Amino acid sequence: MEQILSRQEASDAVQDHGWRFLLGALLTSVPVGSMGRAIVVAARAVSVCGDEADRHLRVDVRPDRVVFTLQTADRAAVTARDVELARRITAVAAEAGLATQPEIGTAAPRSVQILEIAVDALDIAAIRPFWKAVLGYADEPGADGPEDPLVDPFGQGPAVWFQQMDRARPQRNRIHFDVCVPHDEAPGRIKATLAAGGRLLSAAEAPAFWVLADPEDNEVCITTWQGRD
Repeated sequence: MEQILSRQEASDAVQDHGWRFLLGALLTSVPVGSMGRAIVVAARAVSVCGDEADRHLRVDVRPDRVVFTLQTADRAAVTARDVELARRITAVAAEAGLATQPEIGTAAPRSVQILEIAVDALDIAAIRPFWKAVLGYADEPGADGPEDPLVDPFGQGPAVWFQQMDRARPQRNRIHFDVCVPHDEAPGRIKATLAAGGRLLSAAEAPAFWVLADPEDNEVCITTWQGRD
């Protein structure tokens, strides 16, 4: 059950259960009507995961929804065990008359997603310690090299990763957001962004990512798990 799944395997395994595979994790949302109901749903999910909850499950409890994230923490990846736990949580939600869903095409403000911050750098090894210290971040499990990403050890803030520059670009922003959305959410998110005044700068790497910009040329990437093999 500790086998790391490929992106396609992880996506296929949970697609029909109301979960979505994003970059390195499975996510779903369970709409609820109150904080009390949310806590009950979260407790049932933790119970059905048993002793494995601590190593695999993160829960964000809000009055209107509970967002579940599954990842094998010490491997920073999705394994077959995560898929099994996703199915257990879906089943226990159904028993309570609720549904796990990625909130795509619903009245929800947005779908499930993961936010990352990308920092362009000429010397990644030189600036990485600064960002690690100032954010209070840590190395991702299995990725502690001088150019590897940094993560919030509490899982609350966005991951920070570093993109190698080949030359200085003083007139262009060098920090941008990566918004990882479900693969079937990307077209709608791009359409909404363009309608809000954005511009599509590049789709050359789609469906891995699309580069967009606001009216003042600040860039953002909408990303998915697809097209990365």
